Amino acid sequence: MDMKKLHLVSLGCDKNLVDAENMLGHLYKSGFVFTDDPYEADIIVVNTCCFIRDAKDESIETILEMAEVKKEGRSELLIVTGCMAERYKDEIMESIPEVDAVLGTNAWQDISEIASRLMKGEESIVSMKPLSETHFDEQRAAGRVVTTGGHYAYLKISEGCNKRCTYCIIPFLRGNQRSVPMEELIEEAKRLAADGVKELILVAQETSVYGTDLYGKKMLPELLEKLNDIEGIEWIKIMYCYPEEVTDELIQAIKRLPKVCHYLDIPIQHASDHILKRMARKTTRAEITERINAIRKEIPDIVFRTTMISGFPGETDADHKILMEFIREMEFDRLGDFTYSKEEGTKAATFSHQISKKVKEERREDVMLLQQEIAFRKAKSQIGRRLRTIIEGRLTDTDEDGNVYVGRTYMDVPGVDGYIYINTGNREFMTGDMVDAEVIDANEYDLIGRLV
Repeated sequence: MDMKKLHLVSLGCDKNLVDAENMLGHLYKSGFVFTDDPYEADIIVVNTCCFIRDAKDESIETILEMAEVKKEGRSELLIVTGCMAERYKDEIMESIPEVDAVLGTNAWQDISEIASRLMKGEESIVSMKPLSETHFDEQRAAGRVVTTGGHYAYLKISEGCNKRCTYCIIPFLRGNQRSVPMEELIEEAKRLAADGVKELILVAQETSVYGTDLYGKKMLPELLEKLNDIEGIEWIKIMYCYPEEVTDELIQAIKRLPKVCHYLDIPIQHASDHILKRMARKTTRAEITERINAIRKEIPDIVFRTTMISGFPGETDADHKILMEFIREMEFDRLGDFTYSKEEGTKAATFSHQISKKVKEERREDVMLLQQEIAFRKAKSQIGRRLRTIIEGRLTDTDEDGNVYVGRTYMDVPGVDGYIYINTGNREFMTGDMVDAEVIDANEYDLIGRLV
């Protein structure tokens, strides 16, 4: 194959990004080179998301934008992958003639073969595979091109989800849970470490039940043990742990293992038992409170991130008040709130008492204003604390008083949490360097520090 230029756009979550990075590995092995300029690309790939309406709209807009680029630039092929391709393959092929192929969520490992077939003249390829199949060995066979800067990387430990929350379309797009065999994860983590990755961020639809399908029990604590032993890895963070699945064994692993950060992402979605039941969540407010308090008792400096949904069908003013009281009581360190998105094919889309857009947005604003108060107060409380920090880069608008770098502490995951800005005087650092900083001030969500 002649050397061809490729431009890839990946939308949506970090789990989707891992798929994109594995695709890049396959395409690179097949002789493609990458370009940031879509107008210079021979082939354009859009890796889509359609979890909620906003994500769906962004995916559609991006596909249409790249279709225009294809017409105006040198691109020969436009390939669409990811969740929207899985869900709307026929609509995409029929309504956007510039699209040459769509690949489902479980078929992207064939992207090099599909690209080759298209370049040989085959037209309008649709590639879908049963969501029950696993292809983890094929997915990782070509290696992976990490796009996050090289000092941190996401490690996707499983695919799919067995939960059937009434608002969520993901099990229909990704299938049931399929855990990646532990030995494959360890080998991948070792390769990432050898390439300079210092921070591993564990992701899945639900990390807390990792291994139940392969080994008959929750194996996240054991996985953490093995990852903790890998030379070169300095931080391990855990995302997407459902509160009811957080065991005492997992709490002790987080507490005991030095490389596992005292950071836990636990999507809760609501605090009213009435709404939690309608969502088909597997827990109650009392049970969530018990788990959070148990974790805080064992790990006092634990940082919690969570997400909530405002305006779920049937949510009353009383339910909203319960949620506000819960947030005020729990004081989460990081919290995001989404307005409920009515997704076709989900059970909640058929529920009565759908909430108006105006009310949903008003309730979301209530939540975020309350969380803002909590977050600002928590940031101020960090003043005087000494924190290990990973350098993300240097600010370009520094003055003569010294170099100012932006970094993250154990309390922050890239893209969703805050930063710490550090004056290092005349000392210079590289992205990925680890330094110690003392917090001397706080500016809303972010911290101000000085080099120790």
